[in-house]
Amino acid sequence: MQVFSNLEHLPPLKDAVLTIGSFDGVHIGHQRILQQVQQLARERGGPSVVLTFEPHPRTVLYPEDASFRLITSVSEKTRLFEEAGLDYAIFAPFNLEFARYSAQQYVEDFLLRYLRPAVVVIGYDHRFGAQREGSIEFLRRYEAQGLFQVVEIPAQLIDEVTVSSTKIRRALEAGDVARANRLLGHPFVLSGTVVPGHQVGRSIGFPTANLQLEEARQLVPPDGIYAARAHLPNGDAFDAMLYIGHRPTLSGNEARTIEAHLLDFEGDLYGQSLRMEVLDFIRKDRKLADLHQLRQQIEADREAIRQRLTQIRLREQPSAGRIVCAADEVVIVVLNYNTRAHLETYLPSVLAHSPGARIVVADNGSPDDSVAMLRARFPQVEVLELGHNYGFARGYNEALARIEGGGIFVILNSDVEVTPGWMTPLLEAMRADARIAVAQPKILAWRDKSRFEYAGAAGGWIDYLGYPFCRGRIFGHCEKDHGQYDTPQECFWAAGAAFFIRADLYRRLGGFDGDYFAHNEEIDLCWRLKRAGYSVWCIPQSVVYHLGGGTLEYENPRKVFLNFRNSLFTLLKNETAAKLLWLIPARLLLDGVAGVRFLLKGQWRAIGAIVRAHGSFYQNFFKMRRKRQIFSRLVEQNRIGHSNYSGRYAGSIVFAHYLRGVHRFASLKIKEVTQERVESTTSASLPS
Repeated sequence: MQVFSNLEHLPPLKDAVLTIGSFDGVHIGHQRILQQVQQLARERGGPSVVLTFEPHPRTVLYPEDASFRLITSVSEKTRLFEEAGLDYAIFAPFNLEFARYSAQQYVEDFLLRYLRPAVVVIGYDHRFGAQREGSIEFLRRYEAQGLFQVVEIPAQLIDEVTVSSTKIRRALEAGDVARANRLLGHPFVLSGTVVPGHQVGRSIGFPTANLQLEEARQLVPPDGIYAARAHLPNGDAFDAMLYIGHRPTLSGNEARTIEAHLLDFEGDLYGQSLRMEVLDFIRKDRKLADLHQLRQQIEADREAIRQRLTQIRLREQPSAGRIVCAADEVVIVVLNYNTRAHLETYLPSVLAHSPGARIVVADNGSPDDSVAMLRARFPQVEVLELGHNYGFARGYNEALARIEGGGIFVILNSDVEVTPGWMTPLLEAMRADARIAVAQPKILAWRDKSRFEYAGAAGGWIDYLGYPFCRGRIFGHCEKDHGQYDTPQECFWAAGAAFFIRADLYRRLGGFDGDYFAHNEEIDLCWRLKRAGYSVWCIPQSVVYHLGGGTLEYENPRKVFLNFRNSLFTLLKNETAAKLLWLIPARLLLDGVAGVRFLLKGQWRAIGAIVRAHGSFYQNFFKMRRKRQIFSRLVEQNRIGHSNYSGRYAGSIVFAHYLRGVHRFASLKIKEVTQERVESTTSASLPS
């Protein structure tokens, strides 16, 4: 990457794609914009260029505002731009004379004179020129003249950037650097030069490097002890204890200092530049009785920091056995088995549009090189290697059991493309209503983005006989999306392709049934939650696109077997005992009719799959009955109210679809089941 601060020295930038902004922090929102710039540059064959201003415009326009602090210094911002893969970074001088440029001067005497971009990537609300008279509409006048193309960054993405910056500042000001680092997408850094101090630390066996920050307006976290990593100019890195405070044990009237003790380092650092990655908060600063107590406390801090940094390194290692998360953290978990192509295609959208979330890929012992690819191309993704193909249900159980903490798990298929802001409506709904245990977005087909996708459409329902269907999809018929189901609605089950669930409830209700391998496990878990009084919702303001059939095509015999067998398992574990006495024979008959339908289509192997499904169901009948009792106890232990039957159709979807020709959810005469006997733990048994 080439860096320029003197505009007169800029080389010709042919077909350049340019973005403009302050980019303080170069956080995950900024990174998404820079990725878009690079993609456009690759398509045009020109350079990717970021233009920022130095000093920060706010320090020039409002010099009296002493409260304003920067997240990153110029050197750190430059390093992050280079890591992002940009071709050019331009730090244009900003002064009062430039601030008085009119919008026309800004474009003609600045952008066109020095930069001559082919494409300008700009936010919908970006303002420039004196009195902020310039806007994206103003730039489009020049686009109309053929001088450059204007690409607008959507409002939703700009909002994400703003929220991320606010959260980062608040987290740092509160000392929660671990959260700030997750939002940044990289460690928060304090950079400066080592200057002489009072050498008190050296006298008690803990020499410290006193850091004089290179950026006078650098945001500094609150006083306390932090776990850190120190980077020296020669490339060496050392674990470190970082102290920020006024050294109250010495006098209490000391000026605020930033000092680092590098663990396992010997040598002289005076005059050298240090780059301190601040990784986690250890404790608040406090006054101690004397230097002896200070030494004892520093020894205890050193051991605590060693342990904390070991935990952080384990999280950073791709093959780490466990992942530790904050209690309120959103953790996106993608299960992978032999789907390298899906990860390469769809994972970039998850990384770009999921600010603040931990992203984990759990690998089910893939024989391909998808894990190696993840390590090389997506180092920011955490990888859990499960070592064996456990299938979808048990695979997620194994993966989520290795994640400590977490507020909400997002179970996401590897073949799902997410959109800007996709998490926000779902998280807002779940945080506003503690009864919402599970939620899903609107799921459209990736190959035809105007049509609902089979897996979950606009929320899953179930009929009186236990057959699942969706708002927007009845059996094999997927409707066109005309906004007809854009109202948030409580449903009966949510699709496992994009499944938001409270982490504590996943654990307390037993997770997925590992014996399912795949298919219907999300319906079974949702049914348990609804029996305990919780609700399941579809929030269509969130949209994702699902390829579908990413691992098994919808009419693959293996998929047919799992769907039919697991549907029967789900009924056995969740329906009332009295109803099961007639429902199981009825399902045997109706599944036989389904077999005739496959026969007429010439799908002989599917018929055999249905027969095997029923054989497996009866073979595992008593095993599932025992599970019914276990899960019923979990339901009772976690009950918050009466069983919830919203999203249950009182009729038969089979008869409605095949005899009455109903293909659209809106054409159903919905009459939900609202009352049904709820079994207690003592009555949750079946006759032998």
